Amino acid sequence: MSKSQTDRKKNRSATKTAVSPAMWGRDIFVEALEREGVEVIFAYPGGASMELHQSLTKSKIRTILPRHEQGGSFAAEGYARATGKAGVCMATSGPGATNLVTAIADAYMDSTPLVAITGQVPQAMIGRGAFQETDMIGVTLPIVKHSYLVTDINDIPWIVKEAFYIAQSGRPGPVVIDVPKNVQQVKTQPVWPTLEQVRAKLRGYNPDIFASDPELDEIIERIEKSDRPVLYTGGGIITSGAAAELKKFIEATRIPVTTTLMGIGGFPEDHDLSLRWLGMHGAAFANWAVNGEYVQRKSASEPMVKIKDGADLLLAFGVRFDDRVTGKFDEFAKGATIVHLDIDASEHNKNRRANLTVHGDLHDALKRLNAKIAKRGGITRKFTAWHTQINEWKAKAPFQYTSKSEFVDSDHIKPFARGGEEYILPQMVIEELYHLTKGEAYITTGVGQHQMWAGQWYKYRHARQFVTSAGLGSMGFGFPAALGVKVARPDKQVVDIDGDGSFLMNIQELATAHVEKIAAKAVILNNQHLGMVVQWEDNFYGGNRGHTYLGNPDNRQSIYPDYVKVCTSFNVPCERVVYRKDLRAALQRMLDSKTAYVLDVITPYTEHVLPFIPAGRTVADMIWKA
Repeated sequence: MSKSQTDRKKNRSATKTAVSPAMWGRDIFVEALEREGVEVIFAYPGGASMELHQSLTKSKIRTILPRHEQGGSFAAEGYARATGKAGVCMATSGPGATNLVTAIADAYMDSTPLVAITGQVPQAMIGRGAFQETDMIGVTLPIVKHSYLVTDINDIPWIVKEAFYIAQSGRPGPVVIDVPKNVQQVKTQPVWPTLEQVRAKLRGYNPDIFASDPELDEIIERIEKSDRPVLYTGGGIITSGAAAELKKFIEATRIPVTTTLMGIGGFPEDHDLSLRWLGMHGAAFANWAVNGEYVQRKSASEPMVKIKDGADLLLAFGVRFDDRVTGKFDEFAKGATIVHLDIDASEHNKNRRANLTVHGDLHDALKRLNAKIAKRGGITRKFTAWHTQINEWKAKAPFQYTSKSEFVDSDHIKPFARGGEEYILPQMVIEELYHLTKGEAYITTGVGQHQMWAGQWYKYRHARQFVTSAGLGSMGFGFPAALGVKVARPDKQVVDIDGDGSFLMNIQELATAHVEKIAAKAVILNNQHLGMVVQWEDNFYGGNRGHTYLGNPDNRQSIYPDYVKVCTSFNVPCERVVYRKDLRAALQRMLDSKTAYVLDVITPYTEHVLPFIPAGRTVADMIWKA
C-alpha cells in the first residue's frame, strides 16, 4: 500500500460524517459529483466508463453526449470559462481518454478548472497491454495540476472532493481522475468527508496566499513616484473574480490599463482608461504605452530610434509574461520598474525579471489596495501629461482595416463577381456583430486570424465574455466551447467567431448542438486558407504556399467544403453571404434564430492582421499600418 493510500485510510477512519448504505462504486462516484454541485457533464461512453454512464442515467446531472471526446472536453472548458466552476468531461480508456489530452493541455495553459474523468481497464489488467489500456497518469503528468488513479473504492468520496478543490482553488487548472472498471463494479459503504477535512489533510498545498501589508504599501509608493504608470493585467484578474476591484483601483489611481488576450473583459474596453490588449497583434497604442514608440526602420541595418518613452512603472497583475505579449523577453518594458503580483510564485522571474515580486491572491490584494488608497484620500499623482500622450497614440493608431479595395482578387470570390457589389472584409463582420449585439454577446473563437480580429473588433465589457484558446492555440476549440458557454449561460447570445479551418476540425459537434437543443451560433470567416499561416508565408517566405490552401485544388473557383450543405445535413440552419449589402440582415437572422445557426461569410485570404510584431522581435519592429 502506498503512502498516499495509507494516509487516505487514516483519514477515512478519522472522518466523523454520515455513512451511507452500501453502494456500487459507480453510484458513489456519481453521487460524489452531485455533492460537488456538478450540473452538467460532457461524456462519451465506452467499455471502461459505461458503468458510470449507467449511474448517470439515474442522476440529476445533465449528461451531454458530444460526437467526439475532444469536442466534449472543449465544451467543458467553455462551461468552466463562462462560470468559473470546474467543467467536467468523461471518456473511456485508451483512445477515448487520449482524445481528452488536447483539452487537458489547453486547460493547463489557460488556467481553466477542469475535471477530466477517464475509465480504465480493470486493475488486474493494468500494465499488461490490455485492450484500450493507456497510462493516463503518465500521459498527462506534465499538463495537469494533479491526477489520481483510483485503486480503492473507499477513496472515491475523498478523491472527488479533493480533485474539485484543487482544480478550482489558487491558480485553477485541470485534474485527471482515472477509474478502473473493477472499482466501479464493487460495493462499499461510502464515508463523505467535508471540505474542511480534505483541506486539513492535504499536505503541501496551500492556495490561500496573501500579499503582506508592506508589499502593498510599496506598490502604492511606487505609483506615487511614477510619471508614466501602466497596469498590465491577465487572466488572473478573471479567475480570481477581481474585475470589480480592478475597476475600482483603476478609477481611483487613473492608471491606464492594458490586458493580455486571456485578460480581455477583465476591464471594460470602452472605458477611457482602457488600452485594450497588447502583444503580437494587440493595439499599437498599448504596445507603445508599455515599451515606447520607435521610428520604423527602412531597412534591417538601420538602428532603432525611440522617439517617445513608454511606461516607467509596469504593474503586472495576474500575468505570465508570455512570448506573444513580450516578444524579445529582455527588451519588454525595458524602461519600466516592474511589479509582478501573482498567485503562482513559479511565474515570478520566469520570463521577465521583476523589480518587485508579490505572491498573493489578486482579489484580496486589490481589495486591500483600494482600502489603503481610500484611507489616504486617494493618489496625489494625476498623470495628466501621460494621459495626453496616450490619447495621442490612440488617435494615431486605432485598429484599422488593412485593405480599402472594393475588389478582391481571390479565386474563390471571383465567381460571385457582380458589377458594383462590394465584398466583405473579415473585420467588418465582427464590427457589425458588435453593433447588432450591443457588445453584450459571449464570444468564443477558434485559432488564427479570426481569433485576433475577434479580439480587436469586438469591445468586451465583462469578465468571462471572451473565451478563446490563448496559450495552447487549439484549432477546433471555438464551436464546442460555444456549446459549453451556452449551456452555462442559456440566457445570453453566444457566438463562435471561427475560421473555415478551425470550424471543420470539430464540425461533428453540430449534431450535439441539434440533438441537445443548444442554440449557440457560429460565424465562419471563410477564406479557404489557413489565414494566419498564409500571413506568415507572405511576410517570411515570399508568399510561397506550404500546404495552406484548404479548398478544392481541382476547382479553386468554388467554395469547398459546402458548409451550407454540411450544416443542413445536421439539421442546423446555415446560409452563405458574399456581399456587404447582405451582411447585416444575415447576421440578424442568425441572432434571431432559436436554434443553433451557422453563417458562412466569404472573405478574401489576402487580408493580414495588423498590428503585427514578428515573433521574438520588439515593438521597434511592429507593423501597425498597411
